[in-house]
Amino acid sequence: MPSGSKIKQRIWEVLEPAGDGDRTSRFCDVFILALIALNVLAVIIETIPYVHEHHATPLRIFDLVSVIIFTIEYFLRIATCTVDPRYGNHFSGRLRFALRPISLIDLFAILPFYLPFVGVDPRALRMIRLMRIFRILKAVRYVSSLELIKRVLHSKREELAVTFFIMMFLIVISATVLYYCEFPVQPEHFSSIPASMWWSIATLTTIGYGDIYPITIIGKICASIIALLGIALFALPTAILGAGFIEQIHRKKNLEKCQICGKEFKTDSSPGLE
Repeated sequence: MPSGSKIKQRIWEVLEPAGDGDRTSRFCDVFILALIALNVLAVIIETIPYVHEHHATPLRIFDLVSVIIFTIEYFLRIATCTVDPRYGNHFSGRLRFALRPISLIDLFAILPFYLPFVGVDPRALRMIRLMRIFRILKAVRYVSSLELIKRVLHSKREELAVTFFIMMFLIVISATVLYYCEFPVQPEHFSSIPASMWWSIATLTTIGYGDIYPITIIGKICASIIALLGIALFALPTAILGAGFIEQIHRKKNLEKCQICGKEFKTDSSPGLE
């Protein structure tokens, strides 16, 4: 194997989440995670007026250094991704790699810094700078528990979609019922079905801010039923996600990785015959 290919392979291994015994890759992971955490902290404290007025320069220098590091990391990933057989083609492989959700997160982490240089409206600069908070999403690559959440959401997407549909259906129905019950006596609060949806969402999510509430007898009866339905409804996603986490944890215990290709395969955890 040519030395250039070996270098590319090693860069890819270092940038990807560390394998067992790879101290260099582990150090890189910890360094990037620490940098992400410091970036999020910098965005938060920058919003404090005193810090913004008296200590803006150090924060901007830190942001510049962070962007340089994240940019180098991003382009090194694009340059070396072809060592992975899934992205072996020099053009289409890199394009597929760049369009992955996790790669797009890496891109959006550095994009806010460069947008002002391409003629973005200065009035939007503050919002663009606040977009740096989304650098925290880069941590998804390194935190295994976040990968577990992604697998749970993917495996239970159909059940969650059905629950979401039921939720939206109940919001519309409850808002319609309360509109017809309360509009004659509270036209300023229940002025339309869309306006009544605020009450419906606040009630079904059991938040109940109290800024809008029914005052008629029939409205109170309907609201009580809707509130009870809300408690039962929001227990559904909890049960679905709980079952998904249990399934994924058991699945992870029964999976091992191939030492050659890195792919996972299922192992037989049942005891052998004597």
